[in-house]
Amino acid sequence: MSYGFYDILQLIGALGLFLFGMKVMSDALLKLAGNKLRSILASMTSNRVFGVITGFLITAVIQSSSATTLMVVSFSNAGLLTLTESISVIMGANIGTTVTAWLITILGFKVSMSTIALPLVGFGFLFTFSKRKKASDWGNFIIGFALLFIGLQFLKEAMPDIKSNPEILAFLSHYTNLGYISILLFLLIGTVLTVVIQSSSATMALTLIMTAEGWIPFELAAAMVLGENIGTTITANLAALVANYKAKRTARAHLVFNILGVLWMLVLFYPFLRFIDWLSQAFGSDSPYLSAAAIPVAISLFHTAFNIINTFLLIWFVNPISKLVERLVTEKLEPEKPVNEPKFLKKSILKYPETAIAALLRESKYLYKKSIFEIVAHALNIHRKDIKSELKLKKVIKKSNVLFELDIREQYITKIKSVYGQIINYATKAQSQLDLTEAQNRQISEIKVANRKMVEIIRDVSELSRNITLYLNSENKYIKKEYDKLRKRVAKVLRTIHLFRTEKERDTYYKTLMALKEEARDNIHKGNLEIDTLIRKDLITVDMASSLVNDNDNVNDMIKKLINVAELLYGNRDTLLENGHKKTPS
Repeated sequence: MSYGFYDILQLIGALGLFLFGMKVMSDALLKLAGNKLRSILASMTSNRVFGVITGFLITAVIQSSSATTLMVVSFSNAGLLTLTESISVIMGANIGTTVTAWLITILGFKVSMSTIALPLVGFGFLFTFSKRKKASDWGNFIIGFALLFIGLQFLKEAMPDIKSNPEILAFLSHYTNLGYISILLFLLIGTVLTVVIQSSSATMALTLIMTAEGWIPFELAAAMVLGENIGTTITANLAALVANYKAKRTARAHLVFNILGVLWMLVLFYPFLRFIDWLSQAFGSDSPYLSAAAIPVAISLFHTAFNIINTFLLIWFVNPISKLVERLVTEKLEPEKPVNEPKFLKKSILKYPETAIAALLRESKYLYKKSIFEIVAHALNIHRKDIKSELKLKKVIKKSNVLFELDIREQYITKIKSVYGQIINYATKAQSQLDLTEAQNRQISEIKVANRKMVEIIRDVSELSRNITLYLNSENKYIKKEYDKLRKRVAKVLRTIHLFRTEKERDTYYKTLMALKEEARDNIHKGNLEIDTLIRKDLITVDMASSLVNDNDNVNDMIKKLINVAELLYGNRDTLLENGHKKTPS
């Protein structure tokens, strides 16, 4: 056999060039269309058909089912996609990956791209000099596209020729005539090759070349394609190893879905191949059983038909697949982190703008729910459960006359300061490192503003808390009554925000918040008039009056800040950055 070590190196080099071209092309397409595609994915509904279409669209555009699956795993990890949504997108990705097979078949075997591939590299290279990022990305796409077919041409040339090396056919004949055992063997080869190369497209290219060279017959090539469907799931499963249980479930669902498809196909393997043979001839091609040159088209048809039919069959079983995966990967609650550590901020969130925004938003909401709400309520000497209850606020205030032992400064340092710093840190990194749209950049700015407002609220309530402690059980009924009014106003805002963020009917609570914000604006003048009356009638002392004036203004500011935080975190609006234009709650 004349095929030596140098020839093997050439084969590996050709495969490397093909993979590099695929990566350059895929990365460029992801930059060109990634923002729009990811926004579609992030805003998905639970509609299965829409999920399949989304998965197909993303994979067909970026030319990489692995990239789509990794995106889905990342989104699942960030809580942007449910398990059922993820499964439907993966189903669509399996169909989308067949576009690559047709691209290779038509342009790699039916049309000679080698004559125009090098000029295309030169043409694309000129675009990369452009100062416009989009033009530069188009240049990279053209270069990647050309390199892919240059690599494919080298692959075809590097493959040993059967005529020159007849012993290869003799070697393979030992493994190609074993019936179903041969099918299972080549299925395993297809799986292992895809796992090693980490690209089903590259394994597909190798399979198509082997069939075109006459190495393996049509049925064994089809078996390799089935193996590639299993092997391609390894990328997502590897990525999910360091992710949470949601991401692990998504990756495992990909594996389960593809294995189920391969199992039913193995049962109907030979009848299905006869159907593909008929379909190939119906489209004007020769029979893949009679002509090696006809096998690439037949394999592409097999790949496409299998994935479409498999998706159509299993889309009705998304819920059972979800339940199976949930049993395979049990819910694993992460150990409770110290109160001064962020819960959702990890380096992995900075991979995509959507995952970064989702994590920053979740961390900010968690900070409000667990720390800000608690500290403000306790600073008013009110239990959180009373604010969340249906008890009338007048009764809540009346029963809340026992002083809390609360050091707000200590609470800020232990529960807020570190987490706030990390939120600002990650938000700043996201804005500087990620390719954000104007809307995404604005959304991260809103999250930073909301967090800054929360810190200011703690500072404001610290001032208020001292005087509440002083006057809560004062013998002067007038000052006590005034401070109870202030407590009631803040408690009403806290209760409304709680309902706004937890109840389905949010429009009503949004309108209430807007009315409370307007009332806080108007109350500065009204409150001062009432205080003037108390002073004029000598019902409160000068010191009491001074504290009350300051705290009245303080409460009005705090109410406005609390409502701004609620809007920014729970209403998906940019109140502070929208130049006065109001939006409806989302």
